[in-house]
Amino acid sequence: MKATTLIANRYLFSRKHVSLITTLTMISISGVTVGTALLIVVLSVFNGFFDIIKSMLLSNDPDLRIEAVEGRSFLHTNDIDSTLAGISEISVQSPYIQGKVLVAHRGRRDQVVLVKGIDPERFAQFADMEALLTAGGLDLAVHNQKPGVMLSDPLSRSLRLNIGDDVALLSAAGMQRALTQFTGPRVSRFEVRGIYSLQQVIDEPVIYIDIHAAQRLFDQRNHISGIDISLHDHEKANIIRNQLHQKLGDEFIVQTWYDLQRPLYDVMNLEKWGAYFILMIIVIVAVLNIVGSLTMIVIQKQRDIGLLRSLGFRKKDIMTIFFKQGWYIGLIGCLLGGSAGLLLCYLQDTYGLVRLAGAESFIITAYPVQILWRDITLVLGGSMLLCLIASWYPAVRASSIHPADAVRNE
Repeated sequence: MKATTLIANRYLFSRKHVSLITTLTMISISGVTVGTALLIVVLSVFNGFFDIIKSMLLSNDPDLRIEAVEGRSFLHTNDIDSTLAGISEISVQSPYIQGKVLVAHRGRRDQVVLVKGIDPERFAQFADMEALLTAGGLDLAVHNQKPGVMLSDPLSRSLRLNIGDDVALLSAAGMQRALTQFTGPRVSRFEVRGIYSLQQVIDEPVIYIDIHAAQRLFDQRNHISGIDISLHDHEKANIIRNQLHQKLGDEFIVQTWYDLQRPLYDVMNLEKWGAYFILMIIVIVAVLNIVGSLTMIVIQKQRDIGLLRSLGFRKKDIMTIFFKQGWYIGLIGCLLGGSAGLLLCYLQDTYGLVRLAGAESFIITAYPVQILWRDITLVLGGSMLLCLIASWYPAVRASSIHPADAVRNE
């Protein structure tokens, strides 16, 4: 064992008696332990909520979406399909057309909703609508001269619609045609074939119809609003987005699942890292105790430091002694706090010890946790760095002690 390590251990963990310095050291270790454990638990809870919201949104949002830079629609060509087919990471591509329509049913209160025209076979491959259906099915084909429509559960209850009922849809293009040509508005009638229930973060009623029926409704023959893309691994969305941008050119914009809900995801990340910096105050308080305890050791061991200098210890060696003391305090605190934080996360994830108040109607009943090792590394690394920074002033003060001054003052 090096001499600097031996001296650092002896100064920090004296076995003779419990002194004020020992008490301050224990307080410092306790502060680092509590702060580290709290940081790990809180960040893991934020990660858990982020994962829950993300899974809810991805049940309806694609991994990538292609839209035109200018205009609300673009011509769907074979060249675009060939480009997408050449990327092996793409599992499903589903063109769609969407817009606002006025929904009416037997003179009841009309509503403006978002209509999305889809290809049912492709759409079903990346959006598990069958699992979300509460009544009927994903049948949007034409039967008895009426195409099918699938409604959200809140909208069906608002309009008192059931399977088999007729509903009228009027688009803005139809109203504009009626005004410019002085004719009655062209109303398209659909038959309710399915009702689905979806936990939506942004509550906006959406109804689904066949893409060809939507093109007729919005007067957009052979045009689409965009293409939803599902990947084999959604974590590669940024890489595939860059590839598509290079191949498709500047006429199209490619958005990832994060871009589609960026304001919500950004707010959640801001809250997470805001909590991180606030809780780091606990570690900073513990770090101030480290400064005090090590400074008191410097004052108390001034004669010893002078003797060490006279025996040939360099200033660098003296600084190393006190840096190692700060390192030991941080290491012990991080090990204890990291272990406690991971244990609490495991117990919460396994047994749901802390329940959510009033969450009977929500999809979870206890606080979710998700451990990300990059967060653990950041917490432990940040705590250790603060402990080393706290050791700097006492180390510099100790190294500046001259042997003759130490003996004279003693």
